[in-house]
Amino acid sequence: MRLIAGDYTADVDVLGAALLSLTHRGQNLVVPSGAGDPPGAFRGVVVAPWPNRVVGGRYRFAGVEHQLPINEPARGHALHGFAFDRRWAVADEAATGVVLRLDLVPQPGYPFAIQLQAAYTMTHTGLRIELVAQNTGKEPAPYGCTIHPYLTCGTPLVDHAVLHLPADTRVEVDDRLAPTGTQPVETVDCDFRAGAAIGARRIDHAFTDLTADADGVVTAQLRGPEGSGSPGGVQMTWGQWAGWVQVHTADRPEPDGDRVGLALEPMSCAPDAFNSGAGLAVLGPGDVHSAWWGLAAVG
Repeated sequence: MRLIAGDYTADVDVLGAALLSLTHRGQNLVVPSGAGDPPGAFRGVVVAPWPNRVVGGRYRFAGVEHQLPINEPARGHALHGFAFDRRWAVADEAATGVVLRLDLVPQPGYPFAIQLQAAYTMTHTGLRIELVAQNTGKEPAPYGCTIHPYLTCGTPLVDHAVLHLPADTRVEVDDRLAPTGTQPVETVDCDFRAGAAIGARRIDHAFTDLTADADGVVTAQLRGPEGSGSPGGVQMTWGQWAGWVQVHTADRPEPDGDRVGLALEPMSCAPDAFNSGAGLAVLGPGDVHSAWWGLAAVG
């Protein structure tokens, strides 16, 4: 499904409710997704009912132990929920927008019923993505979400891009990417608050303690290097509902997919929130959770 408004064009797929492409005046703002994507890249998909990882796929909720299917076998975790590889139904479609819907039924490890609705809306100022989740079951349900675009500012590798990210704290992880604690960004060479080139940093961490503007909006930008003649790029915005953002420099074993974009994933909860409870939403029967993200070009 193609959306067009002003100088923007986007393609959206029903599989994973994925953003396949987003361009401004013909320039890519996200790494395009397609049949040749590296396996496990999750390019552009909607992620729910949990973002990031549930460590070991195990968690306890309302006094009951649950075991989720392990879909990250190398590390032994349950990764990125259930929505990313499901076909969503088209609920509404127009030239500048599409609404997709998915009913998650009770299943092993997640015996809860959640209806998801993802709305993509294009205007002359950029793309807005809204995700609404409703508990359609009879019991409270744990819930979290994000989206998974890989941003690009036209540099062949993210090494040459400049990241602006208003985050004070990085979540530290072990060699299985399980959370172990937090550190101030300036102590772990990941301070992007005033903007810094990504360089050779290999990042697959969540950041938190985010600074919002007076309207409660958090803004991150990925720009070309200063002195390049055209240091424009892409910005992502989101609300204070998302207290964490995962940053991944797309380090891949495939040469043609390695470090070609920056995954930026504003999350409603922390990694492994099903166990820690950090930011986790608990939706009672009929309760609704709303999230939104914006993507736009910057000059």
